[in-house]
Amino acid sequence: MFMKCVKPKKSHEIKRMAAICARSCQQTATNFVVDFGAGVGHLARILGYGYGIKVCCLEMQPALNQQAVAIDAKLESMAHKFLEAHEIEHFKRPAHLTQRLSSSTKPAEFIESIREAFQLPAGDFQFGIIGLHPCGDLGATLMRLFLNCEQAKFLNFVGCCYQKMSTRQTQPQMELHGYPLSSQLRRQLHCHDDCQLSYEAREIACHAIEVYYDRLTADQYEYLKIHSLRAAAERIIVHNFPDQRHSALRNVKHSPGMSFNEYFRRAIDGTKFEALKTTQLDNKQIESDLLHWERIVCFYTLRLMLAPLVESIILYDRALFLLESGCQVNIEAIFDPRISPRNHITSAIKS
Repeated sequence: MFMKCVKPKKSHEIKRMAAICARSCQQTATNFVVDFGAGVGHLARILGYGYGIKVCCLEMQPALNQQAVAIDAKLESMAHKFLEAHEIEHFKRPAHLTQRLSSSTKPAEFIESIREAFQLPAGDFQFGIIGLHPCGDLGATLMRLFLNCEQAKFLNFVGCCYQKMSTRQTQPQMELHGYPLSSQLRRQLHCHDDCQLSYEAREIACHAIEVYYDRLTADQYEYLKIHSLRAAAERIIVHNFPDQRHSALRNVKHSPGMSFNEYFRRAIDGTKFEALKTTQLDNKQIESDLLHWERIVCFYTLRLMLAPLVESIILYDRALFLLESGCQVNIEAIFDPRISPRNHITSAIKS
């Protein structure tokens, strides 16, 4: 019932994440957990209906919360139909809140929204904070809320989208940034600019070397040509929109024999570059670019060799940030990187 309509990657992640979060609840005697960026609630359902843990889901998109409530109701209906009463007596229905969190969110506002969600009376309560792949700066927001909320006792999150983190270099007007967080790295950065991580470095840290290695060793070069298609697309975009380097395009699953025109049409579909569909492309330049796909593969392989180092810098910065506040911190790889490339969980417990 839990895995109905759940993709294999998500299934792999939520089963392992839920087990770790349940263990943290036992170790810290918390009353409930708060799931940041809960989406349609797959993780919350395993915790609530599987482990009997109260979960408050925070999601900024109302449509996803509506879907989550509908899936909860369907699961409960199936459970009452196929299970015995004693098998469902531990069920805890998740609470779903539509709320956007940012670095400016005040801890008191956050606590009050949770109190309202669970209709909690005045008094003490304890909770844990969890997040499965919070994007960009949301990971830093989780850590700051964890440290600034007395009631928060543990933190478990697996980060992603490092390239979307704000830095002093990219957003100097911001007071709080996603990197660096620790006093140690911020002091280093104040003295030496070489502690900064570029967009390119943070972006490559989001990719896993394992799958690429498998394809290289299995001579699956046809699947590696997708990078040359993306590189040719980047040339076209930058030529027409010089200030739009590194813009996000739609993910296109590569299939052998895919033409560039087919790839490009699908990649820009629904994006701000959709108008380029009617633009006359320089086919001669495109053909020249695609002939050099082996160079792209070599270049990308060299970049991937450095990806684990860059991710380590980001993860250790986060660990230092939590350690500086007296937390017990652990970083552990909990997912198969071939299934889920961003596989390191950062866990913290207040001493």
